Amino acid sequence: MTILAAVPSLSWGENLGRLALAAALGGAIGFERELRDREAGFRTHMLVCIGSALFTIVSAYGFREFLTSGDQVVRADPTRIAAQIVTGIGFLGAGAIIRQGVSIRGLTTAATLWVAAAIGMASGAGYYAGAVLGTIVTLIALWPLRRLAFPVFERLRPEERSMIIELRPDTKAAQLLAALEEEHARVEYFQLVDEEDDRRTVTVTLDTPSQELLSNISDLEFVQGVQWRR
Repeated sequence: MTILAAVPSLSWGENLGRLALAAALGGAIGFERELRDREAGFRTHMLVCIGSALFTIVSAYGFREFLTSGDQVVRADPTRIAAQIVTGIGFLGAGAIIRQGVSIRGLTTAATLWVAAAIGMASGAGYYAGAVLGTIVTLIALWPLRRLAFPVFERLRPEERSMIIELRPDTKAAQLLAALEEEHARVEYFQLVDEEDDRRTVTVTLDTPSQELLSNISDLEFVQGVQWRR
């Protein structure tokens, strides 16, 4: 009895409570992502949070019979499994990141998956205050803070303008990108559209607009027309 008492354990009710809290908190973050139609939504964040909580519970309490099977209590690190969650969640987060031309989407969703894993670990470890407060701060960062910060960033950010470029048929996008690089133009967004009549139209957003750049691009032999669009 002395040996058994020295090893912590959880009842069915405590296990259920921690997993339920992880599901609720992870689902709250996932619900916000679902409303924005992101790659990882309600169920994904909930499962990440539950899985992290369960891994933490298993790491700390799952080997009680093994630890008390001898004459003495075997000393073990309760974080040995939970520590691997931090590394493993990176692979799942990487799957949410999508590259579209020179643009990258999904970084915020990957970050929320990482935070959901941390919240699940806190729930599984019984650190309820950290789990709840972490969820509240995350939701504030995803919605109210975004709405408040966006107008400020728009005023501080250098002016961006979109350039619409019509390319000659069979022109490769790499040729245009190389020309923009030679002009020291920083590309923020790049979209190539092939029209039905063999026309190729490119929309490029730059943070270094100038009439000289427009003139230089229009002089290229593979460019049929250029115009600025705000």
